Amino acid sequence: MGRFRHFTNGIFNENPTFRLVLGCCPTLAITTAAMNGIAMGLATTFVLLGSNMVISALRKIIPDNVRIPAFVVIIASFVTIVDMVMHAYMPAMYKTLGIYIPLIVVNCIIMGRAEGFAYTNNVLDSALDGLGMGVGFTLALTLIAGVRELIGAGSIFGIAVMGASYEPALMFILPPGAFLTFGSLMAVINQVGISRRRNKAAAQAVTAKEAE
Repeated sequence: MGRFRHFTNGIFNENPTFRLVLGCCPTLAITTAAMNGIAMGLATTFVLLGSNMVISALRKIIPDNVRIPAFVVIIASFVTIVDMVMHAYMPAMYKTLGIYIPLIVVNCIIMGRAEGFAYTNNVLDSALDGLGMGVGFTLALTLIAGVRELIGAGSIFGIAVMGASYEPALMFILPPGAFLTFGSLMAVINQVGISRRRNKAAAQAVTAKEAE
């Protein structure tokens, strides 16, 4: 269970988008369609998983004073793999995501996990951490993109679901819609978290009172 928490942590307690508020540039820029969110999320997950594992495996031989340049080289290697594979086999999606694929190299989520976790933990735990952070990022992107696509285009994953009479709110697939959707979802998620903590505290108080 202890190791499993490394995986779930990135999905719930430290979700990189809704909790840590990291990687906002691609979050706001490419989430005009749900499929874009999945593609960017999976690309980032691959880089997170691979770089975390390699950095963890090499942590004892990477000199501390050059660890950041070493991290960048390792991360850039995995980003290059993603870039070339998408360019070769997913040209339409590659064109849609554009510059945001190579910019994964400087994504603060990846560098943060390399510095804050992989460099001080074993390979298995680092793999679970990277996978969890990647899944959490993918789910967040897909949720934001799904809401924007549904309201702004009347479709989800390119499939029309709102009917012919629906008039799309085009603002939601434009930059202002990205900020509005992101902020609204974050507010809802934070409120749910606050309510859960309050209920948990109340339950603990009742249990403690009964124990007396």
